Amino acid sequence: MNGRRRFIKTILGFLGGMGLSFGVFTAGIRAAFAKAKRIILAKGTRLSTLVGKDPAELDPRNLNLTPVEEFGTMGLDNYHVDLNKWRLEIGGHVQRPVNLKYAQLTEIPLVQRDVLLICPGFFAYYARWKGVSVARLLDMAQAKSDVTHVSFSGPEGSYEKTEQFSIEEIRSGKVFLAYNVNGRALPTKHGFPLRVVAEDHYGGTWVKFVCKITANKA
Repeated sequence: MNGRRRFIKTILGFLGGMGLSFGVFTAGIRAAFAKAKRIILAKGTRLSTLVGKDPAELDPRNLNLTPVEEFGTMGLDNYHVDLNKWRLEIGGHVQRPVNLKYAQLTEIPLVQRDVLLICPGFFAYYARWKGVSVARLLDMAQAKSDVTHVSFSGPEGSYEKTEQFSIEEIRSGKVFLAYNVNGRALPTKHGFPLRVVAEDHYGGTWVKFVCKITANKA
């Protein structure tokens, strides 16, 4: 028993010396195991065969990117945004609420990820999304340390929709905001100027026409 305790103390001391907590370490291990269990899709897999699958169980790395012209769409697809008036509002459980113009967003160092979107029973497509890190935006707004979830809303008005994600997904980069897809500006019907990209989540949670980010405390 004493030997086991010494071993655990040694490991924790090692992690501490590297600036790591046991929680962060185990979270990384869990993520690695989860990724290892995913089904690796073969190159040439027909996307129509994925509409009944859970994206969290799939590894799409071998898929070809889907041309934007072949994207399916659900929900509101004809909302027009006037960029002269549009602002992204970042508020909630923060110390310094922020409002950003579209041009200011595009000046922030971008993030890029190839992510599979599945709308169950309807369509699936794989695309290269470019945009901005929500974690970076929360840092700009000085989000408080006890934030547990982040919600996204859009568009402003009677069609507004809101979805919420954990702060862990935000900080890991699995959930971010995209303004570009496959090398071109996000088309209107797919949520211009900003839409949520949420890896491992069904497309119904990928809010389009985002205008508000709210940091929440459980």
